[in-house]
Order: sequence, then C-alpha cells, then structure tokens
Amino acid sequence: MPDIEIDMYESLPVPFGLVRFGVAPDHPEVKNCIQTFSAVATSPTFTFIGNAPIGDAPGHLTLSSLLPHYDASLFTYGASKDRKLGIPGEDLTNVISARAFVGWYNGLPEYADLDPNLEEGEIATVIGQGNVALDVARILLSPLANLRQTDIAEHAVEALSKNKVKHVQIVGRRGPLQAPYTIKEIREMISLPSVAFGPLPSGLLPDHPKKLPRQLKRIAEILQKGSTTKVEDADKSWELKYMMSPVAFNAAKDDSSRLNSVTFDQTVFVETSHNPSSPPEEELNRIRGLRVRSTGKQITVPTSLAFRSVGYVSEPLPGLLEAGIPFDTKRGIIPTDVHGRVLPVNSDTAESGGSGQTVGIPGGGGWGGDGGEKPIGEEEAKESGAVPGFYCAGWVKTGPTGVIASTMADAFGTADAIICDRQRKSTSLSRTIKGGWEEVRKEAKSRGIRTTDWNDWERIDAYERDRGREKGKERVKCRSVKEMLDVIGA
Repeated sequence: MPDIEIDMYESLPVPFGLVRFGVAPDHPEVKNCIQTFSAVATSPTFTFIGNAPIGDAPGHLTLSSLLPHYDASLFTYGASKDRKLGIPGEDLTNVISARAFVGWYNGLPEYADLDPNLEEGEIATVIGQGNVALDVARILLSPLANLRQTDIAEHAVEALSKNKVKHVQIVGRRGPLQAPYTIKEIREMISLPSVAFGPLPSGLLPDHPKKLPRQLKRIAEILQKGSTTKVEDADKSWELKYMMSPVAFNAAKDDSSRLNSVTFDQTVFVETSHNPSSPPEEELNRIRGLRVRSTGKQITVPTSLAFRSVGYVSEPLPGLLEAGIPFDTKRGIIPTDVHGRVLPVNSDTAESGGSGQTVGIPGGGGWGGDGGEKPIGEEEAKESGAVPGFYCAGWVKTGPTGVIASTMADAFGTADAIICDRQRKSTSLSRTIKGGWEEVRKEAKSRGIRTTDWNDWERIDAYERDRGREKGKERVKCRSVKEMLDVIGA
C-alpha cells in the first residue's frame, strides 16, 4: 500500500535477527529468505533503524518516546531468553544454555565471550530433543573442515579445533515419537560422515510402524535404519535417550564447581490406549501428546558438558504496561486475537499462541497475504476488545514454536489485519498525521544514540564479505557492536 510508511527498529546495528544469529551455519539454504527481506528494504516507504534497542537504560529508546509518533505499532521482538530447568546444579561450570551456545557460534555479540570449555572431556549431554538440540550436537560432531567453509564465527572455529567431545547423548523425557525434532534434522544427523548413531533399545518403537501416521512412520523408519557407520568403526558417535527427565546436575567430588554427571528420573507413559478407527490427524495428535510420569527410579549418567535446550521465552519490553499493552508472564506472550491484534491479558479470545524488532507505521490505509482466512474487521475487532493501534507477530505472539516459514506466514496474517483496519478506517488506527522516525530521531539524538540505516548495513556487509574471501568463506562476522560501528566510522 503506497500510502503506508514503515519504520523498523532493531536493537543491533545489523538486520536479520534470528536468520543471521540463530540458523545453523551449515544450513545456508535456510537463510535464503534474506533475499526477500533485502528486497523489502529497497522500498522508498521502508526505513531500517538499527542500533536502537527499546528500553529505559542508557543508550535505549523508550517506548513512551516512540509510540506517540505512529498510527500502528507492531511488536515482533521474539523470545530473547532460554527456559531454565529449575533443578540443582544448573549453575555449575559447563552447564550451558543451548541458546547461548548457538549465539556464540553464530557470532551474536551478546555471547561472543561465552568461552565454553570443549576440552574438559569426551562426553556431552544435550537435554531436550528439538531441532536446536540437534544443531548443538551436529556442531560438536561435524568435521571442522566442513564448518570452516560456513559463516560460523571465527572464535568458534578456534575453540572447536580443540574440541575433545567424541560422544553426544541427546535426552528427552518422552519417547521417540513425541520428540519435537523434524525428519530433516534427524536424517541429517544420522548422515554425518564418520559419525555413528547408537541403536535404540528395543521396545521404544512400535512393532508395526507402517500403521503409524505418515510423519511418525518416516521418523520410526529412519531411527530403525540407523547409520551406515558402525559404533566400533567410528571416532565419534551420538545417541538418543528417551523416557528420562533431569532432576540434578552433579558436581565432581574434587571440584564443587565442575560438572561431573546428570541424574534423571526414569519415566513411563501415563496412557497408551487408542481408537484404531481414529482419523490420521487425530491419531497423530494423540501420539504426539502422550504424557509421562516418574517411575520413582533414577539413573545417573557421566558427562563433562551439558546443554539445556528446553525452549525459549519472551520477556516484556520496559514500558509495555505503562503504554497499555499487556504481557502474559505465565505464557510469555503478548496476548492477541488470532489475527495479531493485541488484547487485554484477561480476554477470553486471546491466543496462546526473534530479533529485537519493533515496527512502526506512520501515516497512510485489499486483502494482503495469500488468499487465506480474511482478518476480522472493525466491528469484530471492537467486540474482541483489541487494544487500539497495537499488533503482534512471531514468537512474542505465538510462543517459541514453528520454523521460519511458519513465522513468516504468521507475520503475513498480522499484516493483513493492519491493512484491513486501515482500509475500513478502523477506530483502532489513528487518522492524524504522525511524524514517525523523523520525530523519534530527535529523541535518539538527545540520548546520544548513533543509529544505523540500510546504507550502514551494506557497508558492514561488504566488510564482512571481504574478510570472508580472505579465508575462503562467505563472510567473517563482526564480533561486537563496537566493531560494527567502527566499520562505518561511528
């Protein structure tokens, strides 16, 4: 819509958030969406404002100085913290957040100094069985020569060159058909060159996997087939452990700060009965949703390194509540209707559905998207109790679930709702002339904030690519915000 101007605020000097700092470096194909994002940035009605964190600390822009200058505000700042287990020993040396480890090897400035000790021993334990958990295991086990060709951070290459980990155990509290990993990730792990996959114990998979829903059947077949590299012939190996729930990280007897082992409760399914005539989708959901309980028995496994990978969580931005924007701390989301309109936290219609981004839309007013379900209009929005002018998309709306494609689809849906409200002259959108970034820029200047624009990013991008060519890789990322700003002479 040509009469809508969009300003995007990003906490770091560079764009692309989770795509740049969260996608595994050996998955360059997943980052192809950057081309689409870059095309958007060429629009004359789009403005990128980097190095503009939102908050009340020095060097931050406050929400109260930003929101009055926009007709609509869209919150898409993701899930910035990892979920903790809340068990004894979680603060021991070498008990590491998977989010921090991923940020470290991807060059996220926040974790540039993480310095994980990969020389402590040969066994690593990853708690959690999602795709991030598999990413961590794959980075630990992949040939370093392969990783050197990616855009992995140089400090990570240096540390991995000294890596002594030879076996990774990936542990989940439920079974192989309940784990959240995807077929693609499991297949990739099993295909790692010169790395063996430990066979599953008998009884974990059904005797007749062909009767399973298609998705689960493929997972069962891949796990049953295993890898062509035998454990006895491999230098490195990994295994999936199931029906184990962590209860404590244990310190070494000779060093009370150093991890030595992890104790788990052994679990069992609460119920396994099913209706043979259930539709495939219903059966898939039933199997995926099976719950477990403790058997009362425990097992302790030795390890020198442990990664916590049990999900991410969003936090409220400073000033949200004062701006009239609720935050559901229990679910870790800004409550919205299904279309992304922000709702009061106690609304019955709220949905329970990453990059530090807030989008403002100054001025301006067709359905967008791909012809899917149409957004509700003004009257329905009024009935839902939507907070006027505020919208939400991504993990801070849905919770940390899905992949880049599903998150983009969610964003398209919210964009449709904004367009719908604009076209129908919804009272939830102001019709007065707002100044947008041109007004907020004055506040940024008074606070001494040196923001970046798209031209600055292109200079940083060229600098990183030049350094990469010297090493035979796509890019060498800047290690810190200071280095990024130095590149542009800020």
